[in-house]
Amino acid sequence: MPRRPDTAATTVLAIELLRRIPRNRRVTASELHQQLRYAGMERDLRTIQRQLEMLCEHFDIERDDRSKPYGYRWKLQSGGLSLPALSEQEALLLLLADEHLRHLLPSSVMKSMAGFFQQARGKIGLPDANRPARQWLRKVRVVSPTQPTLPPKIEEGVFEAVSNALYANFWLELDYRNAAGKFQSACVMPLGLAQQGVRLYLVCRYEGYSEERILALHRIQSARVTIRPFEPPADFDLERYDGDGKFGFGNGKRVRLRFCIDAETGLHLRESPLAADQEVVVRDRWLEVAATVVETVQLHRWLRGFGPKVWDVRMDEEEEGSDAEADALRHVLS
Repeated sequence: MPRRPDTAATTVLAIELLRRIPRNRRVTASELHQQLRYAGMERDLRTIQRQLEMLCEHFDIERDDRSKPYGYRWKLQSGGLSLPALSEQEALLLLLADEHLRHLLPSSVMKSMAGFFQQARGKIGLPDANRPARQWLRKVRVVSPTQPTLPPKIEEGVFEAVSNALYANFWLELDYRNAAGKFQSACVMPLGLAQQGVRLYLVCRYEGYSEERILALHRIQSARVTIRPFEPPADFDLERYDGDGKFGFGNGKRVRLRFCIDAETGLHLRESPLAADQEVVVRDRWLEVAATVVETVQLHRWLRGFGPKVWDVRMDEEEEGSDAEADALRHVLS
């Protein structure tokens, strides 16, 4: 039998290992084994160890065998693997992704990229502090539009299980304690992950039900990925779900909102409209605003937050204080 397929697979494995071996720190065979597994390359640990021994013989890679597990890295004066290296711009992009997207990417993807993030940190962390890419990280920041709070603690292993099940379309078994303190165990179909401020929420369907639920990740006590796949429902779209105001505790009902607001207080609405069809009439010391929006609990709270600086609120002939808030909250576990 021809050996070419085996040779090709061995070559691909060698290249992937060479790409992940760092220069400024040591990495173990187990760490590389895990990175490759998360990248979809299933190899046993012993195969990785044998391949590393071979690479040490043919490339400028040193093995620290003073203690186990052995550590591997490129020699200090080595030219490394002759593949395109990260540019400063690519390194900067990776570091910003690591900082701001780590909870919007599957845990397995982040782990498979660990070697590249390390390479990016090495690239940006060069001795020259005046390099523009290094300075840029201190020049940008994502700030909170409300009073900042610390992120709630998520139990160990929960985000990894949730994100991996969502990524692979596998049913998820979890133990959950809702805001009222009620504990329950369930098997859910993960459909979407949303970050709202410092909090993460899972959109899912309970097994045997067709309605979506929102679960706060910090209230999940434990989560386990099953080996049962599912077909994502064709009638669910996360963008539409968000557009219907579900994360603001709404039921998708659109209303024509009209209100008056103090001119200085409402200046930001002229700069950042509530909707594309927003209309603003400028009066002496106040503004008359009209816009088509989704009625949500979040909207009612936002309006009440202005206190006496907002008045004459109307929503398509509906009275403020309707049952919209209660109806929305009944369908949300968080």
